[in-house]
Amino acid sequence: MTVKREHQTLSLFVFSYDSRMPTNLELKATFQNLKSAEKIARAIGAKRRGVLRQTDTYFKVARGRLKLREMNGARAELIYYVRRDARSKRYSRYEVIPIRDATSVKRLCRILFGQRTVIKKTRILYLYKNARIHIDRVGRLGSYLEFEVIVEKGKKQAQWLMSQLMKEFGISKRSIRAGSYSDLLLSKLEERARFKKVRA
Repeated sequence: MTVKREHQTLSLFVFSYDSRMPTNLELKATFQNLKSAEKIARAIGAKRRGVLRQTDTYFKVARGRLKLREMNGARAELIYYVRRDARSKRYSRYEVIPIRDATSVKRLCRILFGQRTVIKKTRILYLYKNARIHIDRVGRLGSYLEFEVIVEKGKKQAQWLMSQLMKEFGISKRSIRAGSYSDLLLSKLEERARFKKVRA
């Protein structure tokens, strides 16, 4: 894509929300023992699909979230998604566009929207039925599990599969986190800044 064409693409999918966008049922939780998470994933029959070193650059948009994801220094994609922030299972509608020129697109998004923050993580990806299991080590945040159930067999099946994954991995309500990694990092940095101000 040229920069001009990618600019047009940005305008189309960021400002023209479509209820027909693909849908996931998602959950994010803290999980300290990532080796144990892998062991559980293998035990239930999930298939390991590799290790992804990802850099996600988030941009400031009025609705939803927009990020440029760079993976293993080779591939990149622009991801826009809309979901409510809740410490529970939540539905997410999303669009993903492969990007050839990540540097130019990142520069363009900074100009158009402004940069919000950057998240770096190492993700071990497993696939199980119509779900993605993300075993994440996130810079400045720690260890997490994410489940993304693709809603392709109806919401009832997605809810059932999510409940199964939560049970198999022993996910407690206390461990579930709302928001994105960008929200968690910014909240942590703001809390640290307030603490320093009080001590000063």
